Amino acid sequence: MNDINPLLLLDFYKTTHNEQYPKGITKVVSYYTPRMSRITDDNELIIFGLQAFIKEYLIGSFNRNFFGRGKEEVLNEYRRLIDNTLGRDIVNYEKIERLHELGYLPIEIKAVLEGTRVPVKVPMFEISNTHDEFAWLVNTLETLMSCTMWHTQISANVGYRFRMIVNKYFDISVDDDVPRNRAIGDFSMRGQESCESAIKSSAGFCLSFVNTATVPAILYLERYYGCDCTEEDVAFGVISTEHSVMNSNYAVDGDEIRMVRRLLNEIYPTNGFSMVSDSYDYWNMVDTVIPECKEDILMHRGYIGIRGDSGDPVEITTKTVEKLWETFGGTVNSKGYRVLDPHIKVIYGDGITPQRAESIYKILVDKGFACNNVILGTGSFSMQCLEQDGGMKPYTRDTFGIAIKATYCEADGKKIQIYKDPKTDAGNFKKSQRGMCAVYRDENGIITYRDGYDADSIGSFDGNMLETVFRNGAMIREQSLRDIRNILHGNRF
Repeated sequence: MNDINPLLLLDFYKTTHNEQYPKGITKVVSYYTPRMSRITDDNELIIFGLQAFIKEYLIGSFNRNFFGRGKEEVLNEYRRLIDNTLGRDIVNYEKIERLHELGYLPIEIKAVLEGTRVPVKVPMFEISNTHDEFAWLVNTLETLMSCTMWHTQISANVGYRFRMIVNKYFDISVDDDVPRNRAIGDFSMRGQESCESAIKSSAGFCLSFVNTATVPAILYLERYYGCDCTEEDVAFGVISTEHSVMNSNYAVDGDEIRMVRRLLNEIYPTNGFSMVSDSYDYWNMVDTVIPECKEDILMHRGYIGIRGDSGDPVEITTKTVEKLWETFGGTVNSKGYRVLDPHIKVIYGDGITPQRAESIYKILVDKGFACNNVILGTGSFSMQCLEQDGGMKPYTRDTFGIAIKATYCEADGKKIQIYKDPKTDAGNFKKSQRGMCAVYRDENGIITYRDGYDADSIGSFDGNMLETVFRNGAMIREQSLRDIRNILHGNRF
């Protein structure tokens, strides 16, 4: 439904707030802030997805579905929907008419660089109106911004969490020239809430890794983040079988070995591929079928990845590495850890949580194996839920208490600091900033903020990390995928 007027992509109550603001209001300034963390060991959220949101909605959708349509058509649609749902004479439609006549979106957004890990309670970006008549527009956009961005950011955090585990164990056991960004992949698309959610989630994950099964995530990154998969490592898929092809071949052949040999010698003689191996008896595949194909594997001009898909992933992956070492051997790397013959790999493409990844890597290291002997994958569970403190914590917008709150306004020429501070908020996480804010790094390099400024005094703050990215319908600052990855990983992507 990408043809909907973006001013109807909101909660109902947003349509009524123009009439509720103080008379004479000419400016509203609001901040998008992760206000708290429900994760005990993570108090920072990666800013990502804002540039895509701006291009997709504030530019593309507004130009196409609002300004690009006739005024009467837009007004009639708005009236028909609101009059027959909220009631007649509830909303003053003149605001919609005046915005359409203006011909551009009178909004300015100032933001921290995408790829930055922003501590909770620190504003990620500021949104304000640039035209006195449209103060109502600022928080009208809140619903659309929030529902579009939070999951993308959570998935960026998920990818980063896995990347820190990879870095830890690759530092110990893997040669430094082995790419870390290929260690784990995203296999979550089929389990996501929607196609759009899957695309944006995988794009966030791809800030830390280049392996994904979500094909359109590449198109999203190319469209909104200045990259090109023909010229750089945006993301990659992998050739892989599934149970339907393995089982249908077994039904015809009466065994599994003929399919293994056909994959090696006829279908993919020069390409690496992953083969799901648990359709019937995984350990028979590892202990009997694969050894019988040893000569075919060693003559193959690629690799075969033995992929488990059931049972305990920790046991399956670590024991398979040991068994394949006994069959194929390999080499010892510069750090003294064993690496399987390059013709054979171990893959577990789904069901890997951070805890399981850490357990797999630790067991391999303890047994003297390099961690790049295995390629791991996350499914929809890990992208949407975290095991912690003996339970499971689902990822939602409230995981980091994300909200857009107005903290400053101007009315009848007066500069007014506004805020919320509910006494019934026991955790004190709903308390907002007050006035306009500056975001900066303190003497220890920690990102923090100061509030209490007005539109005049904020300009005197030196080093404000909130910089204009969008103004009056146009992008002002753009970042590439490469820029964002380098910011997040300190130029060590």
